[in-house]
Parts: sequence; C-alpha cells; structure tokens
Amino acid sequence: MSDRVYNVLFLCTGNSARSIIAEAILNRLGMGRFKAYSAGSHPKGEVHPFAMQLLKGLNYDTSFARSKAWDEFAVPGAPQLDFVFTVCDRAAAEACPVWPGQPMTAHWGVPDPAAAEGSETERHFSFAETYRMLNNRISIFVSLPMTSLDKLALQRRLDEIGRDIPKAG
Repeated sequence: MSDRVYNVLFLCTGNSARSIIAEAILNRLGMGRFKAYSAGSHPKGEVHPFAMQLLKGLNYDTSFARSKAWDEFAVPGAPQLDFVFTVCDRAAAEACPVWPGQPMTAHWGVPDPAAAEGSETERHFSFAETYRMLNNRISIFVSLPMTSLDKLALQRRLDEIGRDIPKAG
C-alpha cells in the first residue's frame, strides 16, 4: 500500500457551493490518502450559506471553507496537483475553467445549486442533490486502485465517473 497522498483540486466558476462541497467530501472519504482543495475561475467571494448549512448538518468541519480564485494554486509553493476536476455545468452553458499543466483532469459536471429557483425548501433540495451526486462520484474515485491502474486506464475511469449517474429512487 502506498503512503502517497494525492492532491486534488475541484474547480467551478464561483467556488461558493459545488467545489466547496466536493472538497469537504473528498477530505472526509479520502481518509488521508487524498488532500482536496477547491477554487473558482470567478469566485463569488463567499461560500453560499445553504452549502455551509448542508455541510454543518452532515457534521463536516467547515473551517476550511472560503471562496477563492484558482490562481492561488498556480504560484510557487502551491500544492502540486495530481488531479483537477471541473464540477461546473456545461449543459447550462456555464464556462468551465481549464487547468494548465500535468495533472490528470476530468469533467464531473453538476448543476449549480446556487442558481436554483423556487421555494427555500426546493433550493435546499438542490444543494442536497448536488451533495448526493458529488458524494457518489467521489466514493467511486476513492475506491479506484490508483497504484495498479496505468495512466490511460485511470483517465478512462475518471471520465466514466463524470458521466451521468442514475438518480436514486
């Protein structure tokens, strides 16, 4: 078993909900094998209160959560990234950032819960649905046999994870 810790960056546009939620999930499910980060191409400057409420309600430590620009990860001394996943929603014509360099990348698009409309209950449901989708994908990701997959096979699996996962129920 490798003691290597893989650095993972989740990118979206605003870094106020999806990427923050993904960062929290991976840091919990990764059990020290992964270190997750998040950022946005056009950060909102604050984490959406519904995202914070959801994570706190699921007993996540939210002290890490802050909306930040992706350029924090492109400066000397920044963590060397092994994986970069975009979680923005191309289907909604949202611009997804592209990460330069050598990390493995994949697109795991999720609709933006911060853009959800409707009653407060419906909007909270959008955040819960985002959590469910990301939790499913990240659960699959952490179970991949990283050291036994060649780069091409690993890339194929990362892309598969990003494809639609059937909805529960």
